[in-house]
Amino acid sequence: MSVTPVTEPTEQPGDPATEPAIESATADAASAGSYAPTGRTVPSRSRERARYDRETVHSILDQAYVCHLGFVRDGAPVVLPTLFGRVGDRLYIHGSTGSRPLLAAGKSDPGLPVCVTVTHVDGLVLARSAFHHSLNYRSVVVHGTAYQVTDEEECRMALDALVDHVVPGRSADSRPANAKELAATAVIRLDLDEVSAKLRTGGPNDDAEDLDLPYWSGVVPVAPAYGAPVPADDLAPGIAVPGYLAAL
Repeated sequence: MSVTPVTEPTEQPGDPATEPAIESATADAASAGSYAPTGRTVPSRSRERARYDRETVHSILDQAYVCHLGFVRDGAPVVLPTLFGRVGDRLYIHGSTGSRPLLAAGKSDPGLPVCVTVTHVDGLVLARSAFHHSLNYRSVVVHGTAYQVTDEEECRMALDALVDHVVPGRSADSRPANAKELAATAVIRLDLDEVSAKLRTGGPNDDAEDLDLPYWSGVVPVAPAYGAPVPADDLAPGIAVPGYLAAL
């Protein structure tokens, strides 16, 4: 089975095959207020699926709960799943003060080079041939340099954004972090400068000679489902399910 990767290697900056695509997309970005493409954000395959407009990028980020943070540690690649939040054109990622990437972001000059990705699977694309099986997906890839947040006010704002990213409205309905908790928490920020989205939609792309084969072909939709909120065993009587949870 051959499935088109959600995020694919890009051609290197300066590659003659890449430069025309970058120049064209940069002009489009300037006119539409989108993120300007670079040699690292123009895909080498299925370029027609790439998107750089802020509305698409922000929508994909805001609907994801988990991002994958990639960096190099001791000469080897590391990818960690973690929570994040977006405030405008900036991502905030948190962890323990003892976390290696967060320590590196605080000590490195000029910061920690990272790659952050998120992916939604929207459908299983089943073709008549194994080769053309695929996924319908939405993904975002962010390249850049992460820096540790040292300002307390910004740190509190970032932590509120992280909580509200999971459940909008929750930060105002919970106790803020105290001094001890803030001291045990580190936050890094990553500006959304070098960003791209990539999407696949639609049905299978079967070869013409396979259309009469006796195999089912189509798309199986995939979507998140939320169950009814389950109260904590020690929840005080009389505390109702908040409205922002009912909205889910």
